Amino acid sequence: MQKDFLSIRDFSPQEIGYFLDVACQLKAYPGAYTRALKGKTLAMIFEKPSLRTRVTFDVGIQQLGGHPLYLSPAEISLGKRESVYDVAKNLERMVQGIMVRTFAHDIVVDMARHARIPVINGLTDYSHHCQAMADYLTMLEVKGRIAGLKVAYIGDGNNVAHSLLFAGAQLGADVWVATPPGYEPDSHAVAWAAVRSAATDASCTITNDPNLAASGADVVYTDVWASMGQEAEAAARRKTFQPYQVNAKLFATAKPDAIFMHCLPAHRGDEVTDDVIDSPRSFVFQQAENRLHAQKAIMLELMKDNRAAERETAREPRLELVK
Repeated sequence: MQKDFLSIRDFSPQEIGYFLDVACQLKAYPGAYTRALKGKTLAMIFEKPSLRTRVTFDVGIQQLGGHPLYLSPAEISLGKRESVYDVAKNLERMVQGIMVRTFAHDIVVDMARHARIPVINGLTDYSHHCQAMADYLTMLEVKGRIAGLKVAYIGDGNNVAHSLLFAGAQLGADVWVATPPGYEPDSHAVAWAAVRSAATDASCTITNDPNLAASGADVVYTDVWASMGQEAEAAARRKTFQPYQVNAKLFATAKPDAIFMHCLPAHRGDEVTDDVIDSPRSFVFQQAENRLHAQKAIMLELMKDNRAAERETAREPRLELVK
């Protein structure tokens, strides 16, 4: 298995299933793992502010018996105050893992290349893979399966859309992404998902029609229209994205038992209305909690001593995750 968790694309479908299996075990039996990472320290580098990423990694490493070390932009300004190489070579001698939440994806790639300890991608402008792991864990819990689910993402073709495509392709889901013209996901991301989907009986579809994407969906998912760093575009984006709001009318085109998901924070009244996000079919807070369990699984597998040596190939997941 890979030393680092930079992208869901870096793993096999079976390994992604294994991570979810471990997350289920950690959630069901948290008391069995309270010393699993005893004596280990996770350096958490935040170039972007966060609620869920900060809390779930901080609490998660402590629940595994380890220690969190929060590093804000005041301590580290990657590539500015100090080079990524120098930060990596310093931290590898002091801690046992690094989590990075930053802007450019190249930063986490460079950190992993230079550090001899595990590096976890907490978020970049290109991908949000820890979020996607929590998302599909939630789908598995609520729907009992992932394979064959129609997952409709409505909104901006951003890092969340990329990661939903990647994970869906790995796990056998049929992922639809509906965006305004010109806001589609990165073409290379779509191409990778299409190739992997062919091997897992999944599918990925990009459209500009939100009704077509949501029609008959098992899961309807959205995200903010203007992400961090796009604040200057917020007013213009609000006008462009208004037809892509997930409201009761759009949600009604999904299956009667469809669920609503959002990675949060939500801008209520913009990408989603209160009657959807506060409905009994909304699982946004279970989804947020699952960041904790999914990330604990990632930390455990990457940071526990001799984990890779114990297992030459990933154990098959006990749960049915792929077709």
